Amino acid sequence: MNPWKPNTTVAAVVERDGRFLMVEELTRDGLRINQPAGHLDCGESLLQAVVREALEETAWEVEPLSGVGIYMARSRHQGSGADVTYLRFAFACRALSQQAGRVLDHGIVRSLWLDAAEVRARRNAHRSPLVMQTIDDYLAGKRFALDLIHTHPSCLDPNA
Repeated sequence: MNPWKPNTTVAAVVERDGRFLMVEELTRDGLRINQPAGHLDCGESLLQAVVREALEETAWEVEPLSGVGIYMARSRHQGSGADVTYLRFAFACRALSQQAGRVLDHGIVRSLWLDAAEVRARRNAHRSPLVMQTIDDYLAGKRFALDLIHTHPSCLDPNA
């Protein structure tokens, strides 16, 4: 029997002045909104992944401050019919600076700052059922210390 493995992803919850950094992206299911998020790559830690994804998708350099939650959700893509499970690690991050003129990842239409009500109002366009849950948990003050996450050095060298 083959072991089942969910897709490991990270998400950056970046709040500034009551607004959240979000991305609008073109997917096979149409135009969607999400936190800056993506897959964990071989050779990087969860914290490195969330910093990289935020930069690639929004041109914002961010600093992870704490964890918000660890989530698991299953979805069926409308376009392909594929049944996929994601294990999502969400981090509260501080926006440091934006790299003006940086080209965003393929599929990202733009980054935008939305308040929680605006994100909630666009629920039908959420990339994942976890988008609003993550913001609600953040607003509820759910946090965990980053030192709870340990990445063994063997994971940081893809050639090891």
